[in-house]
Parts: sequence; C-alpha cells; structure tokens
Amino acid sequence: MTRMSRFTPPTIKPPTQPLGVLASLRAMRENALSILPEIAFTQPIVTGKTGFKRWHMVQGPEGLRRVFLTNADNYPKADVIIRMLRTAVGQSLFTSEGAAWRWQRRAISPVFAARNVNALASIMTRTAHRACERIEANAQTGPVEMVREMISATFDVICEVALSGKDHFDAEHYGAAITQYMLTAGRASLLDFIDAPLWMPRPGELLSRGSVHTMHKMVKQAILERQQTGPAQDEDLLDYMIRAQDPDTERKMSTQDLVHNMQFFIVAGHETTALALAWSLYLLANDQAVQTHARQHVQSVLTTGCAAGLDDINQAPYLEQILQEAMRLYPPVGFLARKALANDQLYDRDVHPNDTVFLNLYGLHRHQDYWSHPNQFNPDHFAPENVVARDKYLYVPFGAGPRICVGANFAMMQAQIILMTLLNRFDFHPSDPTPKPVMQMTVRPDPGINLSISSLK
Repeated sequence: MTRMSRFTPPTIKPPTQPLGVLASLRAMRENALSILPEIAFTQPIVTGKTGFKRWHMVQGPEGLRRVFLTNADNYPKADVIIRMLRTAVGQSLFTSEGAAWRWQRRAISPVFAARNVNALASIMTRTAHRACERIEANAQTGPVEMVREMISATFDVICEVALSGKDHFDAEHYGAAITQYMLTAGRASLLDFIDAPLWMPRPGELLSRGSVHTMHKMVKQAILERQQTGPAQDEDLLDYMIRAQDPDTERKMSTQDLVHNMQFFIVAGHETTALALAWSLYLLANDQAVQTHARQHVQSVLTTGCAAGLDDINQAPYLEQILQEAMRLYPPVGFLARKALANDQLYDRDVHPNDTVFLNLYGLHRHQDYWSHPNQFNPDHFAPENVVARDKYLYVPFGAGPRICVGANFAMMQAQIILMTLLNRFDFHPSDPTPKPVMQMTVRPDPGINLSISSLK
C-alpha cells in the first residue's frame, strides 16, 4: 500500500521541564509515560537527577545495542522492576540474573522452538472462532469494548495451549487477581525512589498477597495434577516445561520453578498480546483505507467468515505489518529500567555504578530522527524494503539481545491468527470515548477501546 495513512492516534503530551521527586512518583503511579521529557523524542540520550538518584534515558539504537547486547552483563534489571514482579513470579526467567537466568534460558528456549509453537496453531484457530462468536453476540447491543474481548480471547488461547483447558481456572477470578496485582504491587512506591532495600516490603506488596495466592494456587494445582497424571492427550506447553532441561547441567525445574515461570507466561503472554490486538483494531477502525486494504489481503486467502490457520497467516504478511505498527506506536511495555553495575559510557555520557538506565521504547518508536511521521499510523513502516534498510535496534517491542522475549514467536502467531480471523468476520468503526495510552506495567488504553462492529457474514 503506497498511501501514507493520515490518522494520528492519541499520545501523551510530554513535560517540557524536569519533574521533582513527588511529581515523578505521582506520574509513575498514574501514568509512567507522562515522565518522558519532550527532548526524549529528539535526542538519543537524556541524563538527569530525581532527588539524589542519577538516571539516563536511552532512546537511540546505538545506546540500546550496548545495554541490550554488547555490555548486557553491566545492566541487570533495576531493583524497582524486580520488586514489582517478585511476589508474583519469583526467580523466574524474567526476573533472575546471572547463572540463575542462564540455566533457565537454556532449559526454556527449546520449549518455544518453531516446531512446538506451530503445533499449537490449530488451538489458536479454535479460540479465534470462539472469540468471534462472543463478539458477535455482544455487538448486538451496541459498541464493544475490545480490550476486554481481546484479553478474553488471548486468555482462552493461553489456557488451551499452556494447560489443555480451563479446568483449574475461573477466568473471571484469575483476571480480577491480575488486575488487583497491577493496582497494588505493580505500582511505584516512594520507597523505590529513595532506594530503600528490596527486603523492605512496599505497601503495595502487602496489599497484593491475596491476588498472588489466588494465582499461584490455580497454577500449582494444574502442575501437580499434570505431574501425577502424565502428559495431556495433545501435549501442551506445560508438558514441554515439565520436561525442559538445561542441556549443560541436565537440571530440570522444580515445582516452584514451574509455578513461577508458568505464572509469568500466563500473565504476560495474554496481557501483552491482547493489548497489541486491541490497539491494532482501534487503529484500523480509524483508518478505513488501511482496514479495507488489510481485508482484501485476508479475503484473497480465506472464505468470508472462516477462521485463520498457520498456513493462512503466512500468505497474508500485511497483517503482521499492522501488528508491528501498533506495537511501534503502543509497545506493550513503554520503557524498561536497568541498573549500572560498573562505569561505562553511553554516547557522550559517563555512566556510574548504581545509575538507573531507562530504555525508552515508547520514545524510540516515536523518535523524530528515526521515523517518518513518527506519530502517524502507517503499516508501510514495516514493508519489507523498509525493514531491511532500518537498524534493528530501532524497533524492539520484545526487547533485544540475549534476553529478548523467549515467547515472541508464540505471541506474534496467535495475534496474527486472531486479527486475520476478526477482519474476515467483522467491519470495525470507532466509537466514543477516545482512549489515551496509560502505562503502569503495560501500555493500556484508558478508559478502553469501544468499537462499533458489523458482521460481514
């Protein structure tokens, strides 16, 4: 498609002056994107102090390459990230460092090998069909809130491919526990800003104990029963995880390791994919030319109303471009935090031990020097010729380097199957209110994404 899309979706107006400690804390608790300064969209690095804490905000590809790849060992996850997640996911692949991370990565990487993920495509097709049935029923009474629908769809996928069904999950109860966790432990505390030690509990962690207990109980019950009964009839990701073994040491995961890693996979795996889908549908609803063009690709492969499968998405790569552009504008996680262990240099800035380094993915993806019309929706940003010509560290929604998201191929496959199925079944149009991006742990639309939907059947 050669036409430049003119739709400019909502963003957050950045502050023009540095924020103090209390203003930063307020911003982090209400919307972390609002701390990103105006110059973060025009410079590769910004350095400042909040109270006594020195920080660097990196949104240039050279600096990101150094933090993610060439000097990654010097930049472990910042304490605030570990603190926000530790009660829910413990020493899982996402939160561990050093040797604890390396053995888990060696063990888990084969679980997400292409052959394993591709074998799950038919399950994703069935869940996409069920999502359409729910959406069609809800659309009879007016606009449909798509974040809720997409979270339901991706949670359905996760339960089927990870745990062979929902026998151990009350989806509504589990989803409420996730939301409660995000609103308590998942928010910044004043203690984080004054570098209080990690052993000192934050108020949010204390308030999150009930939700953590709910989530862990459901996941552990599924694991214990599977360990007793053996593999499911059609092997799923839990079976793969139980068998996972570090090829260097032959170490396998304990029940506690399995709980923490499955917990992170379930929570992160459905939330981030659901947001990518919801934002994609919002963008398409507001750009009918792109939506029509995408549907032409879909209907050149599928009969109207049919659900997509693995072979189908491989024949409609434009759908992947739409998802990539949605994650450029609204990366599931807007920025990451690292802590420097030793002296280093990023661009012309000296980095000292204990400095915080923010990896500003939201600013990178909307940077004025790196993207044409960075705030506009344009899937042609990801046309093959543009991808080949671009530094790969200019687009990193799944991270990069040795700690790139291990489930990225899984997430993209389920997102493409669901999006292709939806476009083959429905026409989408915008409905009030206009959402704004709000980040606490993930970049969510506030108050949601309401769309008017008509069936194509």
